[in-house]
Amino acid sequence: MSNFIKEFSNSIFSLHRYSKRVIAIITDSFLCILCTWLAFTLRLEEVVILKEFNFYPALISVIMAIPIFWLFGLYRTIFRFTSLSIILNILSSTFVYGILYFLVIGVYGVASHTSYYAIVPRSIGIIQPMFLFFAIICSRLAVKYLLTNNYNFRKSLSKKNVFIYGAGDAGRQLVVSLENSPEFKVKGFLDDDIQLHRQVLLGQNIYSPNNLEKLIKNYGISIVFLALPSISRKKRNQIIEKLNQYKLIVKTLPSISQIVDGRITVSDIKDLNIDDLLNRDEVKPELKLLNKNINSKTVLVTGAGGSIGSELSRQIIKLNPNKLLLLELNEFALYKIYEELKVINKNLKIISLLVNVQNQEKLETIFESFKVDTVYHAAAYKHVPLVEENICEGIQNNVFGTLAVAKASINKNISNLVLISSDKAVRPTNIMGASKRLSELCMQAIYNDTKDTSAHFSIVRFGNVLESSGSVIPKFKKQIREGGPVTLTHKDVTRYFMTVTEAAQLVIQAGAMGKKSEVFVLDMGESVKIRDLIYKMINLSGLNVKDKGNPNGDIEIKITGLRPGEKLYEELLLGDNPKKTIHSKIQKTNDSYIPLDQLNIELKNLKNLINANNVEEVKNLLDKILKLYKTNSKIVDHIYIEQNSSKEYAKNKHLIKDNKVVKIR
Repeated sequence: MSNFIKEFSNSIFSLHRYSKRVIAIITDSFLCILCTWLAFTLRLEEVVILKEFNFYPALISVIMAIPIFWLFGLYRTIFRFTSLSIILNILSSTFVYGILYFLVIGVYGVASHTSYYAIVPRSIGIIQPMFLFFAIICSRLAVKYLLTNNYNFRKSLSKKNVFIYGAGDAGRQLVVSLENSPEFKVKGFLDDDIQLHRQVLLGQNIYSPNNLEKLIKNYGISIVFLALPSISRKKRNQIIEKLNQYKLIVKTLPSISQIVDGRITVSDIKDLNIDDLLNRDEVKPELKLLNKNINSKTVLVTGAGGSIGSELSRQIIKLNPNKLLLLELNEFALYKIYEELKVINKNLKIISLLVNVQNQEKLETIFESFKVDTVYHAAAYKHVPLVEENICEGIQNNVFGTLAVAKASINKNISNLVLISSDKAVRPTNIMGASKRLSELCMQAIYNDTKDTSAHFSIVRFGNVLESSGSVIPKFKKQIREGGPVTLTHKDVTRYFMTVTEAAQLVIQAGAMGKKSEVFVLDMGESVKIRDLIYKMINLSGLNVKDKGNPNGDIEIKITGLRPGEKLYEELLLGDNPKKTIHSKIQKTNDSYIPLDQLNIELKNLKNLINANNVEEVKNLLDKILKLYKTNSKIVDHIYIEQNSSKEYAKNKHLIKDNKVVKIR
């Protein structure tokens, strides 16, 4: 039987929409006749046989009902996606039909000389529309449940019981969307507003979150949807902390700014964003600063296919530049961001350039040819372990790439250049951080050595970007989905976090304030303990942490030890006296720099050591240049290790002479 209904449903789905409308009209016509017959049977208190039935009231019913239902849109509704809201539409259409039908049957009167029941009772004008109202509703709901396979009892039992936190507009729209969901079944609302408690909204009770433990037990709740798109992050955090006490999966809706058309659907539901767990509200941008160096300007972004570069590009096209140049070495990354941006803004001229930022001559050609006004330098290797394992290439790209961009900007009179740096540049313990600090020194030295320049240089330093390509957050999510363990390098490790949107907007605003190669930092609140973050992620996935106190938990946290070059904590400032800016959440500092003539000598030596792949001397030279650079690990560069192992092997076999490997004949 189940297979027959499934095949029947599929055959209905395959019909043309006009065929479906014809079937609906024929069905409603039959219901008009049936309801008229039922009205006579009820009124006369006896079964009316077909031969003696007065067909005039039934014919009038069909002639009146079908046009009215058509005008009210009953035949434009997709039955399998109908919800309880269709009752209102059917009620309004049958009400209009009922008035007209009563005027004809009840007031004017209808008679037939061919029927045994010649005179039609006037009460038929009231009884028949009532029957028709319920018949139309039942027919629509019956078709819906047949076509969506909701007749399957086992399937309905497998639905997950959910609460919706928030009885506002978003919550109400979400309930309507979930009426058709084969996966979720709404059991009620949760809301902090005392006045709403014990009220009923769209057939769902509104409960106090204080009774959550009892409610979870009574209704078997496994998921809570946060339908609170406009509340502050601080308030959201308080709610999450409350939900954290129970074994619940928490999902959320987009922020209010993302809900463009004001409609919420099931597809908008997503896993809780990790940025919802930050201990501060998102930093709001100053529109004047955002527009200053972009509006009606030609803007170039290096590393445009990366996490920061791509988000920068998305923010830039909103600010109406004259032209946007995307500079990237990775072909696929460039293609991907270009295709995305040209769909968003079809009127903007977007130019994609496959270029290595270390090529100063090519950069100068581009700057001059396209009359570039503003440059955002985001191209860099930023993954700490990978750069630590490829030291020479990491420094070559990060330092000498920045050097080429800065020199080209000065030579071609670029108005504004912004370097994207990192909190790891402060008292660095790894090559990535050291290369970023040296990049900052290059920017400062070149600017301060140039006389009478109209160019404005600035450096932006911020913490970890949530879910960027170098972030551990996607890794944690994947490990939780796979059942663990979640790997943590140290139980006390802490980090500053910001959203990728904040990072991009900070870069743009800092560029608008920068003049003399100042370093700008964001007030990022308190640093986040990664262990606490993992606990929250596990709990909000509806799971428990497995440890000594809870040996029957779901996910284990495994301590693996600090990776080469990794810090326990990060800093944003070298000094202790940051200055305020016109933006309340952005500070600046004038860090000390090395004069260009002195720095050039060190950079030349560094270049020679890199070309010779002399990794050990490269690290020693970085220590000399930066002074505050203190490595906390042994060398893990792959090429260096392989070379040394070959030398050690040769030495053991007496094949080393004058520190060179002797060829075996």
